[in-house]
Amino acid sequence: MIHHIFCTLPSFKDLGDLKPGLNVLLAQKTNGATTKQTRNRAGKTSFVELVHFLLGADAGPESIFRTAELAEHTFNMDFDLKLERTVVERSGGSKAKIFVTVPPSPKVKFSATEWCAFLGEQMFGLSSLEAAGSKPPSFRSLFAYFVRRQASGAFMTPEKQATMQGTGDMQMALMFLLGLDWQIARDWQAVRDREKTLEELKKAASNGVFGSIIGKAADLRTELTIQEARLKKLHAEVETFHVLPEYRQLEVESATLTRQLNDLANANTIDFSAIRDLESALASEVPPDHEDLQAVYQEAGIVLPGLVKRRYEDVKSFHESVVRNRKDYLSSELEAAKLRIELRDSKKAQLDQRRGEILGILKSHGALEQFLKLQGELGRLESEVESLRQRFEAAEQLEGTKNELEIERNRLTIRLRRDFAEQKDRLAEAIVAFEEISQRLYESAGSMTVDETSNGPIFKFPMQGQRSKGIKNMQIFCFDMMLMRLCAKRQVGPGFLIHDSHLFDGVDGRQVISALRLGSEIAQELNFQYIVTMNEDDAFKETIDGFDLNDYVLPKRLTDATEDGGLFGLRFG
Repeated sequence: MIHHIFCTLPSFKDLGDLKPGLNVLLAQKTNGATTKQTRNRAGKTSFVELVHFLLGADAGPESIFRTAELAEHTFNMDFDLKLERTVVERSGGSKAKIFVTVPPSPKVKFSATEWCAFLGEQMFGLSSLEAAGSKPPSFRSLFAYFVRRQASGAFMTPEKQATMQGTGDMQMALMFLLGLDWQIARDWQAVRDREKTLEELKKAASNGVFGSIIGKAADLRTELTIQEARLKKLHAEVETFHVLPEYRQLEVESATLTRQLNDLANANTIDFSAIRDLESALASEVPPDHEDLQAVYQEAGIVLPGLVKRRYEDVKSFHESVVRNRKDYLSSELEAAKLRIELRDSKKAQLDQRRGEILGILKSHGALEQFLKLQGELGRLESEVESLRQRFEAAEQLEGTKNELEIERNRLTIRLRRDFAEQKDRLAEAIVAFEEISQRLYESAGSMTVDETSNGPIFKFPMQGQRSKGIKNMQIFCFDMMLMRLCAKRQVGPGFLIHDSHLFDGVDGRQVISALRLGSEIAQELNFQYIVTMNEDDAFKETIDGFDLNDYVLPKRLTDATEDGGLFGLRFG
């Protein structure tokens, strides 16, 4: 329990010694002040924040304990920690340093992390679980159920101590507090984390640069198969490659031979054409018919009869001589062309034989630079194939992980169902405790159900009229009291429960006083401390026989009527 809270700030309201059981811190509301003004000014919510601050909460730049008015002052709390009176002190100006005294031992300095670890072990035995290789819920996650914070949205639903609390964190914390196998919830969160990563990878793989890096498994399988075949073929080429030092000279000689063969073939083509022309010319070289020639001269003889008749025999002889000489010339040219072709063919045969020898050598051997080039290509292709193989494996894993996670979810559901069966007494204890507490508040009692789903345990709190804000808040009250009952039996937890006045927003006056009486009775029964902060006018709207709230009200009351009436005795921020 908390015994005393004090501070070096002179204006801080000393609330006096707190006692076991119910303690009610009241704030007086002045006429004309709104509810929001009262809460901001009187400091009821600040009391809750102060307890969190002293028990390891973060103190970021927005923390009231970092303001100029409070930063240099030290806040202290005297409380029981595992049955030992302990004093903790901390200031906003030196938020990283927390000093703890357990009389008669000297003061010990902790960092915020060390202090939370120490509190986690003392209140919940968390360090022992970590030492055994487990990763239990954090102290801050568990403690927030016992001191709910309005700033975190803790009064929205029973199972969450903050609006931003993740499903995995909530499930692990409640499974732990209910005495169930919380490691199932931890493993479930691991599945969610993998699914989230998978979803991000799939989204990235479906478009953009990342998509081109990974790709689809089916496409990559085809590409990998083709490239592996190329690699195998290239490996064989490199293994059978023979380096020939004279490779380049032989390549030059082969090229020269090819050019010479082409030149000879071109020359043959020209001569073949000439042969055709010569043979055609020989066939057309026929002397004129004598009768035709005589008829012509007879015709001419009419004009020049004496001249023509005298020369006729001479002309005939001349024509025969010209035709004979022409045939002799054409025949000699034809034989010369055929001889040139024959000589070229002989030369071509020699050159072609040599070129064939060279090509055979070149085919079975290679140049050093060609071998090095092949080796370079082999290395490049090996790297490409390995990259493809890794991408293919990544794509297969990406596409196959979803099925694996579905199987894992089913396995966890079976584990959860088995755990509920094995721990049915503990689960029944929680369900019955919630129902009994609810029944003492309402004629139509609410209930708590815990479902085994493929997303882990789901907590529900069906209650008549549960849509109203007041009913929802009373569900939280019943839930918190149920937790206190279970923790008291297992001897874990801080030993106190603090409820901010926000818990009673929208609650009927009769239910408010009934809840306070019920809280007092349960706290006395289980020997824990129940601290409530309230507006004075809300606390006394109704009365109930056999229960006088004034017996539990702290002597020091807060007020918004004066500048120094709040918890810190000053206005700031």
